[in-house]
Amino acid sequence: MDNVRIDKWLFAARFFKTRSLAADAVERGRVRIDGEPVKPARAVKLNDKMAIDNGSDRWEIVVLGISDKRAAAPIARTLYSETEESIAKRDNDAEARRLFPEPGSTIKGRPTKRDRRAISKAAG
Repeated sequence: MDNVRIDKWLFAARFFKTRSLAADAVERGRVRIDGEPVKPARAVKLNDKMAIDNGSDRWEIVVLGISDKRAAAPIARTLYSETEESIAKRDNDAEARRLFPEPGSTIKGRPTKRDRRAISKAAG
């Protein structure tokens, strides 16, 4: 198998929950190959360097395998290798989110007057 669309590959490698989410991210320019935005129909090749932003994380990877079938996570991880810089940056981002959470992230639903006061007090 050597001719797989990028949206199928991103779904098979488990970067996105659905193929339509993967295609939408590619259309919006959140997936780049060698720094260039691509279209969902572009074929993935071995040793392609990709930058992927799936909304919560940003990945920089190198393609090691080609597949269009979604499989278990350990198998999906064999399709790519993440760069050392990307691993360090994702660890830093996770640590920052843990140490400095969003002020309103603990509030569920519409904030009350008391919640709004706490948010404005924390923000400024």
